[in-house]
Amino acid sequence: MTIRDDFLTTARIALELMRHPGVAQNWDEPSALKEFGVSGLVGHIGYQALPLPAMIEAPVGDEPVVSLMEHYDRAKWTDLDVDSEFHTRIRAGGEKLAAEGQDVLCDRFEQTIAELEKLLPGQENRGVRMPHWGPWAVPLDEYLVSRLMEFVVHSDDLAVSVGVDTPEFPRHVNETVIDLLTRMALNKHSAIDVVRALSRKERAPRDITAF
Repeated sequence: MTIRDDFLTTARIALELMRHPGVAQNWDEPSALKEFGVSGLVGHIGYQALPLPAMIEAPVGDEPVVSLMEHYDRAKWTDLDVDSEFHTRIRAGGEKLAAEGQDVLCDRFEQTIAELEKLLPGQENRGVRMPHWGPWAVPLDEYLVSRLMEFVVHSDDLAVSVGVDTPEFPRHVNETVIDLLTRMALNKHSAIDVVRALSRKERAPRDITAF
C-alpha cells in the first residue's frame, strides 16, 4: 500500500461517517470542538480532499518545496488560539462548504475521491500548496500524510459530536498518523515528556498534545 492508497481508503472511511444518519440529525448542533458546529466540522473534513485535484493540476510554481515538518514550523497554526483569524477562517470555510446540506457536500466529496482515484496514481511527487499558505509548497506525498492526520483526528471529533463510534482506520494509517503527531508533539514538548507519556504512566505528563 502506498500513501496514495491510504489517502483514498481513509477518505472513503471518513465519507461513510459524514453520511451517517446521526450526522444529519445533529447537523445544526454544536460539535465537540469549541466554536465549531457539526455541519462546519463535516465541511472541514470534506476540505481535506476537495481542493486536491486543482492543486495537482495547477502549474508547478517557483516557490521552494519544503518538508511537511518545515511547513508546520513556518505556518505556526498549532500555536494559535481558537479565536485567532486563522481558526475563524477555517471554521467559516467549513460552514460555507456545508451550506447546501449533508447530501450535496457528501456527493461532491465522493465525486472528488473518484476523480483522485484517476489522478493520483500517475502523479510525480511534485510540490503542492494551499492558496492561503505562505510562499512555499510541500511534496504531494507528504501533503497526503497531513491529510491522513486531518481525516483521522476530525473523524473522531465528528463521531464524538454525534454520539456514534469512531471509525476504525487501517493500522498502517494509524501508524502514519501517530508518527506525525509524535513528531509534532516534539516541537511543543520535551522529548523526555513524550517518552514518559508513552512508557511510564507513573511519570507521564498531563499534556503532550501536538496542537
